[in-house]
Amino acid sequence: SDLPKEKHPQKMLSLDKTKDVEQLKSWLGDKEGVLSWKLDGLTIVLTYEGGKLVNAVTRGNGEIGEVITANARAFSNLPLSIPFKERLVLRGEAVISYPDFEKINETITDEGAKYKNPRNLCSGSVRQLNSAVTAERHVRFYAFALVSADGIEFKERTQQFDWLAEQGFAVVQNKRVTAANMEETVKWFENEIEDNINPSDGLVLSYNDIAYGQSLGTTAKFPRDSIAFKWRDEIKETTLKE
Repeated sequence: SDLPKEKHPQKMLSLDKTKDVEQLKSWLGDKEGVLSWKLDGLTIVLTYEGGKLVNAVTRGNGEIGEVITANARAFSNLPLSIPFKERLVLRGEAVISYPDFEKINETITDEGAKYKNPRNLCSGSVRQLNSAVTAERHVRFYAFALVSADGIEFKERTQQFDWLAEQGFAVVQNKRVTAANMEETVKWFENEIEDNINPSDGLVLSYNDIAYGQSLGTTAKFPRDSIAFKWRDEIKETTLKE
């Protein structure tokens, strides 16, 4: 009647947040960073062994998630078999695109029963007890972090993204960034929002140098190697007539 639970080997912390580009610049300092979409779906941890997907667990509360391996196999773009045969653990976001979200809502005649946003629909689709339903919903997976790949060490996050793409994974769109080009890169993402088919609630900035980021450790709540950037609230005027 429900999904089995599983404890994560290490706690998955949420990211510290800012709405200020200047704060992003000072956070990065003289280091090189990687700026990527913060996709608005459901975070999933995948484990591959012998080139096959053997486990998929939702983030849950950061300590304990739900096992959704059968459903992950039904994601429309997830490779079930990869060239790398050692143990691989990666994290990514499961999302439903706006066009697919709208198509699904069009099939629901009762206005009150329609889904409010793609994130809610995705969460329900990923956590289905029947993976055939997940398959119908066109859930896609975008990798945003390589946790471990036995026998391989990477110096930079961008190398991890390139390697994951070579393995057949869709990776979150990302750009190298410095404090000098931070504003124009954030602006580039901002301009892309209108044509971006995947729901996003901001950006993630990480240090490109993996060892440096790891050396900073974590606070009680946040990792110190990444920070989230949220768009400023859109403010409009309205008139209250009654």
